[in-house]
Amino acid sequence: MEQIIVEAAPRETRGKNAARRMRVAGQVPATLYGGKEGAQSLAVNTKQVSAILRSASGHNTIFKVKTQSAEQPAIVKDWQVDPVKGTLLHVDLLRIAMDVRMRVKVPIHVFGEAQGVKLQGGVFEMVTREVEIECLPVDIPTEFRMDISDLMMGMQLRPTDIQIDPAKIKMLTDPTRVLAHVVALRVEEEKPVEAVAAEAATPAEPELIKKGKKETEEGEEGEEAAAPEKEKKK
Repeated sequence: MEQIIVEAAPRETRGKNAARRMRVAGQVPATLYGGKEGAQSLAVNTKQVSAILRSASGHNTIFKVKTQSAEQPAIVKDWQVDPVKGTLLHVDLLRIAMDVRMRVKVPIHVFGEAQGVKLQGGVFEMVTREVEIECLPVDIPTEFRMDISDLMMGMQLRPTDIQIDPAKIKMLTDPTRVLAHVVALRVEEEKPVEAVAAEAATPAEPELIKKGKKETEEGEEGEEAAAPEKEKKK
């Protein structure tokens, strides 16, 4: 398998302006951590990291971070993207040891047409789109593919339905969690025409009228209380 390289350089400056200049130059701020070494602030090649995230294995892709002093195997642990432009803003890279088992999340992709949809008029719903597993870096699958053709109304797919090699992969996701199912089409109950007409004809509570009346009464009481004062002055 071809080795993927991500070029990196030590990041000396911090702040928004420095990060902006870095992105203009084709680099993105990154932090490399994990293992026995401490965290390193780096500037990595934006195109190379973007290509990894767009690949079939995505953030589970194993690559080497290449600096002037060393090459270290790593994966993308987390990343931030500009919500408007879609450009990378920052990435977190995790050092890995090829002989140490690690926890990763793997996406689930389904194929086929559920019988419960085709024959019974049900609706197929994807509830959970990824599961967490533990394995060696070399055994990380790109995805788990599941055939939904035999799903009838009320049937579900769970993590125990995923075919794995227990000698290599340990499933960490709760085995009772629903990954996908076929359910009945939900139809919102419509109110009778008479009920809708009655609700429309019912006048709203005249809060403003009551309030105005109260203020008027208070005003009248004030005038009555002020009357004796005027008589005294006369």
